[in-house]
Amino acid sequence: MAKNQDTASVLAFEKKLVPSDGYMYGTQWEKRNEALPLQLIEKSVRGTISNRLKAAIKNDPVKLNAEVEKANLQTVDACALAPEQDTLKLNFTLKVLGGVQQPSACNNVLFKQSYSSAVRDYTAKTGFKELGKRYALNLANARFLWRNRVGAENIEVQVKALNKDAQQTWIFDATQFSTKHFNCDDSQVIELGERIAKALASEDDFLMLEISCYAQVGKAQEIYPSEELVLDKGNSKTKKSKILYSVNDIAAMHSQKIGNALRSIDTWYPEFDDAEATAGPIAIEPYGAVTNLGKAYRTPKDKQDFYTFFDKWARGTELERDEDEHYVMAILVRGGVFGESDK
Repeated sequence: MAKNQDTASVLAFEKKLVPSDGYMYGTQWEKRNEALPLQLIEKSVRGTISNRLKAAIKNDPVKLNAEVEKANLQTVDACALAPEQDTLKLNFTLKVLGGVQQPSACNNVLFKQSYSSAVRDYTAKTGFKELGKRYALNLANARFLWRNRVGAENIEVQVKALNKDAQQTWIFDATQFSTKHFNCDDSQVIELGERIAKALASEDDFLMLEISCYAQVGKAQEIYPSEELVLDKGNSKTKKSKILYSVNDIAAMHSQKIGNALRSIDTWYPEFDDAEATAGPIAIEPYGAVTNLGKAYRTPKDKQDFYTFFDKWARGTELERDEDEHYVMAILVRGGVFGESDK
Protein backbone atom coordinates (compact mmCIF):
# COMPACT_ATOMS: atom_id res chain seq x y z
CA MET A 1 0.00 0.00 0.00
CA ALA A 2 1.32 3.47 -0.84
CA LYS A 3 2.44 5.75 1.95
CA ASN A 4 0.38 8.77 2.88
CA GLN A 5 2.58 11.76 1.97
CA ASP A 6 1.57 13.90 4.96
CA THR A 7 1.60 11.23 7.65
CA ALA A 8 4.04 11.48 10.55
CA SER A 9 4.79 8.01 11.91
CA VAL A 10 7.16 9.59 14.43
CA LEU A 11 5.46 12.46 16.24
CA ALA A 12 6.04 13.60 19.81
CA PHE A 13 5.47 16.71 21.92
CA GLU A 14 7.14 17.69 25.16
CA LYS A 15 4.87 18.79 27.99
CA LYS A 16 4.59 22.53 28.49
CA LEU A 17 3.27 22.52 32.06
CA VAL A 18 6.05 21.09 34.22
CA PRO A 19 5.22 20.88 37.94
CA SER A 20 7.65 19.74 40.62
CA ASP A 21 6.75 17.33 43.38
CA GLY A 22 4.68 18.96 46.12
CA TYR A 23 6.29 19.06 49.56
CA MET A 24 4.14 18.99 52.70
CA TYR A 25 4.63 20.93 55.90
CA GLY A 26 2.66 21.47 59.10
CA THR A 27 1.96 24.82 60.71
CA GLN A 28 -0.64 26.93 62.50
CA TRP A 29 -3.00 29.14 60.54
CA GLU A 30 -2.07 32.24 62.53
CA LYS A 31 1.65 31.50 62.06
CA ARG A 32 1.56 29.96 58.62
CA ASN A 33 4.91 31.39 57.57
CA GLU A 34 6.52 29.11 60.18
CA ALA A 35 6.16 25.57 58.84
CA LEU A 36 7.90 22.29 59.68
CA PRO A 37 8.29 19.32 57.32
CA LEU A 38 5.75 16.53 57.74
CA GLN A 39 7.13 13.03 58.03
CA LEU A 40 5.51 9.68 57.41
CA ILE A 41 4.74 7.41 60.34
CA GLU A 42 4.30 3.66 60.26
CA LYS A 43 1.30 2.03 61.87
CA SER A 44 0.51 -1.62 62.55
CA VAL A 45 -3.22 -2.15 62.84
CA ARG A 46 -5.53 -5.09 63.43
CA GLY A 47 -8.38 -4.75 61.00
CA THR A 48 -11.52 -6.79 60.50
CA ILE A 49 -12.54 -9.00 57.62
CA SER A 50 -14.74 -6.87 55.35
CA ASN A 51 -14.35 -8.33 51.88
CA ARG A 52 -17.12 -10.20 50.06
CA LEU A 53 -17.32 -13.83 51.21
CA LYS A 54 -18.15 -17.03 49.38
CA ALA A 55 -21.74 -18.22 49.66
CA ALA A 56 -20.72 -21.26 51.70
CA ILE A 57 -19.26 -18.99 54.38
CA LYS A 58 -21.69 -16.11 54.47
CA ASN A 59 -24.70 -18.44 54.72
CA ASP A 60 -23.23 -20.45 57.60
CA PRO A 61 -23.08 -18.50 60.91
CA VAL A 62 -20.48 -20.84 62.39
CA LYS A 63 -18.13 -20.46 59.41
CA LEU A 64 -18.79 -16.71 59.32
CA ASN A 65 -17.85 -16.32 63.00
CA ALA A 66 -14.67 -18.34 62.42
CA GLU A 67 -13.77 -16.11 59.49
CA VAL A 68 -14.45 -12.90 61.42
CA GLU A 69 -12.23 -14.06 64.28
CA LYS A 70 -9.21 -14.11 61.96
CA ALA A 71 -6.96 -11.10 62.45
CA ASN A 72 -6.53 -8.82 59.45
CA LEU A 73 -3.08 -7.52 60.35
CA GLN A 74 -1.76 -4.59 58.33
CA THR A 75 1.27 -2.33 58.33
CA VAL A 76 0.59 1.01 56.67
CA ASP A 77 2.14 4.43 56.19
CA ALA A 78 0.26 7.43 57.54
CA CYS A 79 0.80 11.17 57.82
CA ALA A 80 -0.75 13.70 60.18
CA LEU A 81 -0.28 17.17 61.58
CA ALA A 82 1.26 17.54 65.04
CA PRO A 83 -1.16 18.09 67.96
CA GLU A 84 -0.53 21.84 67.97
CA GLN A 85 -0.73 22.21 64.17
CA ASP A 86 -3.98 22.88 62.32
CA THR A 87 -2.73 23.82 58.84
CA LEU A 88 -1.15 21.95 55.94
CA LYS A 89 1.31 23.78 53.72
CA LEU A 90 1.87 22.35 50.23
CA ASN A 91 4.71 23.87 48.25
CA PHE A 92 5.69 23.24 44.62
CA THR A 93 6.95 25.03 41.53
CA LEU A 94 5.46 25.13 38.05
CA LYS A 95 7.35 25.91 34.86
CA VAL A 96 5.26 27.00 31.86
CA LEU A 97 7.08 26.56 28.55
CA GLY A 98 6.54 27.94 25.08
CA GLY A 99 7.38 26.27 21.80
CA VAL A 100 4.24 24.21 21.20
CA GLN A 101 4.55 25.30 17.55
CA GLN A 102 7.35 22.78 17.04
CA PRO A 103 7.06 19.04 17.80
CA SER A 104 10.02 17.56 19.67
CA ALA A 105 10.09 14.81 17.01
CA CYS A 106 8.44 14.68 13.58
CA ASN A 107 9.58 12.68 10.56
CA ASN A 108 7.39 14.34 7.95
CA VAL A 109 8.15 17.82 6.64
CA LEU A 110 4.74 18.36 5.02
CA PHE A 111 2.89 17.42 8.17
CA LYS A 112 5.15 19.61 10.30
CA GLN A 113 4.47 22.61 8.05
CA SER A 114 0.69 22.19 8.12
CA TYR A 115 0.73 21.57 11.88
CA SER A 116 2.86 24.64 12.60
CA SER A 117 0.54 26.74 10.45
CA ALA A 118 -2.50 25.50 12.43
CA VAL A 119 -0.83 26.40 15.74
CA ARG A 120 0.08 29.88 14.49
CA ASP A 121 -3.53 30.45 13.43
CA TYR A 122 -4.80 29.28 16.83
CA THR A 123 -2.31 31.50 18.64
CA ALA A 124 -3.25 34.54 16.56
CA LYS A 125 -6.95 33.89 17.16
CA THR A 126 -6.96 33.04 20.87
CA GLY A 127 -3.57 33.93 22.32
CA PHE A 128 -3.99 30.82 24.52
CA LYS A 129 -6.08 33.01 26.85
CA GLU A 130 -8.82 30.44 27.45
CA LEU A 131 -6.35 27.72 28.39
CA GLY A 132 -4.27 30.14 30.46
CA LYS A 133 -7.34 31.23 32.42
CA ARG A 134 -8.33 27.63 33.15
CA TYR A 135 -4.86 26.65 34.34
CA ALA A 136 -4.78 29.78 36.51
CA LEU A 137 -8.17 28.96 38.02
CA ASN A 138 -6.98 25.46 38.94
CA LEU A 139 -4.17 27.13 40.86
CA ALA A 140 -6.52 29.61 42.50
CA ASN A 141 -9.08 26.99 43.58
CA ALA A 142 -6.39 24.63 44.98
CA ARG A 143 -7.69 21.64 43.03
CA PHE A 144 -4.18 20.18 43.40
CA LEU A 145 -4.84 19.50 47.11
CA TRP A 146 -7.11 16.59 46.13
CA ARG A 147 -8.44 14.92 49.34
CA ASN A 148 -6.70 17.51 51.48
CA ARG A 149 -9.08 20.15 50.11
CA VAL A 150 -12.17 18.46 51.58
CA GLY A 151 -13.26 19.82 54.94
CA ALA A 152 -10.72 22.65 55.06
CA GLU A 153 -12.06 25.72 56.83
CA ASN A 154 -9.68 28.14 55.11
CA ILE A 155 -7.46 27.72 52.04
CA GLU A 156 -4.98 30.35 50.90
CA VAL A 157 -2.97 30.01 47.70
CA GLN A 158 0.08 32.19 47.12
CA VAL A 159 1.45 32.24 43.58
CA LYS A 160 4.75 33.95 42.85
CA ALA A 161 6.26 34.59 39.41
CA LEU A 162 10.01 34.13 39.86
CA ASN A 163 11.24 35.28 36.45
CA LYS A 164 13.97 37.88 36.69
CA ASP A 165 12.65 41.41 36.03
CA ALA A 166 9.07 40.08 35.91
CA GLN A 167 8.37 39.08 39.50
CA GLN A 168 4.78 39.23 40.66
CA THR A 169 2.60 37.79 43.44
CA TRP A 170 -1.05 36.73 43.54
CA ILE A 171 -2.94 35.61 46.67
CA PHE A 172 -6.21 33.69 46.36
CA ASP A 173 -8.88 32.54 48.80
CA ALA A 174 -9.45 29.12 47.24
CA THR A 175 -12.83 28.67 48.94
CA GLN A 176 -14.22 31.46 46.74
CA PHE A 177 -13.51 29.60 43.49
CA SER A 178 -15.50 26.66 42.17
CA THR A 179 -13.94 23.40 41.04
CA LYS A 180 -17.05 22.57 38.97
CA HIS A 181 -16.81 25.16 36.21
CA PHE A 182 -14.61 27.92 34.79
CA ASN A 183 -17.06 30.83 34.74
CA CYS A 184 -14.82 33.30 36.50
CA ASP A 185 -14.07 36.97 35.92
CA ASP A 186 -11.80 37.54 38.93
CA SER A 187 -9.17 40.10 37.95
CA GLN A 188 -6.29 38.23 39.63
CA VAL A 189 -7.19 34.93 37.94
CA ILE A 190 -7.37 36.69 34.57
CA GLU A 191 -4.04 38.43 35.18
CA LEU A 192 -2.30 35.18 36.15
CA GLY A 193 -3.96 33.44 33.21
CA GLU A 194 -2.58 36.03 30.83
CA ARG A 195 0.95 35.46 32.13
CA ILE A 196 0.53 31.72 31.59
CA ALA A 197 -0.99 32.25 28.15
CA LYS A 198 1.83 34.56 27.10
CA ALA A 199 4.41 31.90 27.94
CA LEU A 200 2.47 29.15 26.15
CA ALA A 201 2.05 31.30 23.03
CA SER A 202 5.75 32.14 22.84
CA GLU A 203 8.29 30.26 20.77
CA ASP A 204 10.99 29.92 23.42
CA ASP A 205 9.95 31.91 26.50
CA PHE A 206 8.97 30.47 29.88
CA LEU A 207 7.25 31.38 33.14
CA MET A 208 8.45 30.05 36.50
CA LEU A 209 5.89 30.00 39.30
CA GLU A 210 6.18 29.03 42.95
CA ILE A 211 2.96 27.95 44.65
CA SER A 212 2.51 27.85 48.41
CA CYS A 213 -0.89 26.64 49.58
CA TYR A 214 -2.16 26.71 53.16
CA ALA A 215 -5.18 24.58 54.11
CA GLN A 216 -6.62 24.83 57.62
CA VAL A 217 -7.80 21.24 58.09
CA GLY A 218 -7.85 21.01 61.91
CA LYS A 219 -5.45 20.13 64.72
CA ALA A 220 -3.64 16.80 64.40
CA GLN A 221 -5.74 15.85 61.38
CA GLU A 222 -4.61 13.23 58.90
CA ILE A 223 -2.85 14.46 55.74
CA TYR A 224 -2.88 12.66 52.40
CA PRO A 225 0.39 12.52 50.44
CA SER A 226 0.54 10.50 47.23
CA GLU A 227 0.34 6.74 47.56
CA GLU A 228 3.01 4.68 45.84
CA LEU A 229 2.00 2.07 43.29
CA VAL A 230 3.69 -1.15 44.40
CA LEU A 231 3.69 -3.60 41.51
CA ASP A 232 5.36 -6.50 43.34
CA LYS A 233 3.66 -6.85 46.71
CA GLY A 234 4.46 -10.55 47.05
CA ASN A 235 2.73 -12.74 49.60
CA SER A 236 4.65 -11.69 52.67
CA LYS A 237 2.46 -10.58 55.55
CA THR A 238 5.28 -8.35 56.80
CA LYS A 239 5.13 -6.01 53.81
CA LYS A 240 3.22 -2.75 54.01
CA SER A 241 -0.23 -2.69 52.48
CA LYS A 242 0.00 1.07 51.92
CA ILE A 243 3.18 2.98 51.09
CA LEU A 244 3.06 6.78 50.93
CA TYR A 245 5.43 9.04 48.99
CA SER A 246 8.18 11.05 50.62
CA VAL A 247 11.33 12.83 49.45
CA ASN A 248 14.25 13.23 51.86
CA ASP A 249 11.90 12.32 54.75
CA ILE A 250 9.38 15.00 53.75
CA ALA A 251 5.86 13.80 52.91
CA ALA A 252 5.13 14.68 49.31
CA MET A 253 2.73 14.56 46.40
CA HIS A 254 3.72 13.21 43.00
CA SER A 255 4.34 15.81 40.30
CA GLN A 256 2.07 13.70 38.06
CA LYS A 257 -0.80 14.08 40.50
CA ILE A 258 -0.36 17.85 40.67
CA GLY A 259 -0.14 17.97 36.88
CA ASN A 260 -3.36 15.96 36.57
CA ALA A 261 -5.17 18.50 38.74
CA LEU A 262 -3.84 21.48 36.78
CA ARG A 263 -4.95 20.02 33.43
CA SER A 264 -8.41 19.05 34.70
CA ILE A 265 -9.94 21.68 32.42
CA ASP A 266 -11.96 19.60 29.95
CA THR A 267 -15.58 20.76 30.17
CA TRP A 268 -15.99 20.34 26.42
CA TYR A 269 -16.72 16.60 26.37
CA PRO A 270 -20.27 15.60 25.29
CA GLU A 271 -21.61 14.48 28.67
CA PHE A 272 -20.55 17.56 30.63
CA ASP A 273 -23.96 19.20 30.28
CA ASP A 274 -25.72 16.09 31.58
CA ALA A 275 -26.13 16.88 35.29
CA GLU A 276 -26.58 13.24 36.25
CA ALA A 277 -23.76 11.78 34.16
CA THR A 278 -21.11 14.48 34.39
CA ALA A 279 -17.85 13.94 36.24
CA GLY A 280 -17.26 17.69 36.30
CA PRO A 281 -14.12 19.00 34.61
CA ILE A 282 -11.93 16.04 33.66
CA ALA A 283 -8.22 15.88 32.99
CA ILE A 284 -7.11 16.50 29.42
CA GLU A 285 -6.65 13.02 27.90
CA PRO A 286 -6.79 11.71 24.30
CA TYR A 287 -9.82 9.54 25.09
CA GLY A 288 -11.17 11.48 28.08
CA ALA A 289 -10.19 8.65 30.40
CA VAL A 290 -11.24 8.89 34.05
CA THR A 291 -9.71 5.82 35.66
CA ASN A 292 -11.48 6.01 39.03
CA LEU A 293 -14.82 5.95 37.20
CA GLY A 294 -13.69 3.36 34.68
CA LYS A 295 -14.98 5.45 31.80
CA ALA A 296 -13.73 7.10 28.63
CA TYR A 297 -15.73 10.27 27.92
CA ARG A 298 -14.25 10.84 24.46
CA THR A 299 -14.58 7.82 22.20
CA PRO A 300 -13.52 7.36 18.56
CA LYS A 301 -16.99 5.93 17.92
CA ASP A 302 -18.52 9.31 18.77
CA LYS A 303 -15.69 11.10 16.93
CA GLN A 304 -14.89 13.18 20.02
CA ASP A 305 -11.41 11.84 20.76
CA PHE A 306 -8.16 13.71 20.27
CA TYR A 307 -6.98 11.79 17.20
CA THR A 308 -10.21 12.39 15.29
CA PHE A 309 -9.85 16.14 15.82
CA PHE A 310 -6.07 16.34 15.51
CA ASP A 311 -5.76 14.43 12.23
CA LYS A 312 -8.07 16.94 10.54
CA TRP A 313 -6.97 20.10 12.33
CA ALA A 314 -3.22 19.55 11.92
CA ARG A 315 -3.72 19.14 8.16
CA GLY A 316 -5.51 22.46 7.75
CA THR A 317 -9.19 21.52 8.20
CA GLU A 318 -11.06 23.83 10.56
CA LEU A 319 -12.93 22.17 13.41
CA GLU A 320 -16.62 22.88 13.91
CA ARG A 321 -16.26 24.34 17.42
CA ASP A 322 -13.67 26.58 19.04
CA GLU A 323 -13.95 24.30 22.07
CA ASP A 324 -12.57 21.41 20.03
CA GLU A 325 -9.52 23.49 19.12
CA HIS A 326 -9.00 24.37 22.78
CA TYR A 327 -9.12 20.66 23.61
CA VAL A 328 -6.60 19.73 20.90
CA MET A 329 -4.18 22.44 22.00
CA ALA A 330 -4.53 21.40 25.64
CA ILE A 331 -3.51 17.86 24.67
CA LEU A 332 -0.42 19.25 22.92
CA VAL A 333 0.40 21.28 26.05
CA ARG A 334 0.07 18.02 27.99
CA GLY A 335 2.52 16.37 25.62
CA GLY A 336 2.80 12.80 24.40
CA VAL A 337 3.63 10.52 21.49
CA PHE A 338 1.03 10.73 18.73
CA GLY A 339 2.54 9.16 15.61
CA GLU A 340 0.30 7.23 13.19
CA SER A 341 0.91 4.39 10.79
CA ASP A 342 2.11 5.52 7.38
CA LYS A 343 0.39 2.59 5.62
